[in-house]
Amino acid sequence: MFAKKIAAYAILGSMLAFGSAQAHEFKLGQIEIGHPYSRAMLPMAKVGGGYFKITNNGPADRLVSVKSERAESVELHEMKMNGAVMEMRELDGGIAIPAKTTVELKPGSYHLMFMNVQQPFKEGEMVKATLVFEKAGSVDVEFAVGPVAGDKGSEAHAGHGR
Repeated sequence: MFAKKIAAYAILGSMLAFGSAQAHEFKLGQIEIGHPYSRAMLPMAKVGGGYFKITNNGPADRLVSVKSERAESVELHEMKMNGAVMEMRELDGGIAIPAKTTVELKPGSYHLMFMNVQQPFKEGEMVKATLVFEKAGSVDVEFAVGPVAGDKGSEAHAGHGR
């Protein structure tokens, strides 16, 4: 009986430690950036994606650009269905962040594209970037890099979202 309790506490402790290590948020005034993540890239890949939630507790704003030393440029993109065709386009005007809302950048929707990456992202590392908002200004964030395939990056952070 005692051994079972010890094992249960050990499992619970490791789960809590994993969750704490995976959870990360950033704040800029009334804007909160929730758990930025990316996926590991294949060895010769030059493009990577970036995903996170933006919770705006204040007046309307706009994410206008992103910079990272790991990429020649970072583009703001939208992916959506047009009938039976999926379209992806760069958003030159940025991404609107209405007042008192949460906007999620995720696969198949709004997302970042790290362009001309010289050193592919590796699982387990953190990729630094700076998000630039029209009104709130700039905030430095780090993207946790998850596995190459699937939504495992978002699943790893699902328990930490709002």
